[in-house]
Amino acid sequence: MKSLQLAVIAVAATCLISCNSSQQQEEVAAATEVETTGAGQSAVADDESQKNIVQTAVGSPDHTTLVAAVKAAELVDVLSNAGPFTVFAPTNEAFEKLPAGTVEGLLEPAKKSDLRNVLQYHVYVGVLNTDRFEDGQSLGQVNGGRVTMGVNGDKVTVNGANIVASIPTSNGVIHVIDQVLLPK
Repeated sequence: MKSLQLAVIAVAATCLISCNSSQQQEEVAAATEVETTGAGQSAVADDESQKNIVQTAVGSPDHTTLVAAVKAAELVDVLSNAGPFTVFAPTNEAFEKLPAGTVEGLLEPAKKSDLRNVLQYHVYVGVLNTDRFEDGQSLGQVNGGRVTMGVNGDKVTVNGANIVASIPTSNGVIHVIDQVLLPK
């Protein structure tokens, strides 16, 4: 009788170990696949949660230039992470106001560090909604530079650029602006 009980326990244990082993193998294979493809946070598929900053920008027809710049600067995964971030997002029209050839020049691979500097000047770590801004408030940006907020009634500006809309995202907030912010 004891031998039969031990045999049943041994068979059950073997089944449990082999089930866990195969599940673990599948998990390791999936993790290895992600590692070998080089995909980061931006490759995570989630159709149920609120969109992050990058997903929101990609879905905006008014931010195609910004999205192209973020991709060229290899900042997609950074801005897809948990954050939280406050992003001042220039529209396509804002980029068109720059001197001719500026955007094209910054998109060249040799200018990637300059492009990153400009884009990081548009990002604050933390979430600041427009009701939190104060006139003359100075914010430290990711690139180490500072921007100055302007508040006059309901009108809010950053370095003189108008905030024309604000969009909450899963990892922060996007403030749509009508000018490109250029670091000093």
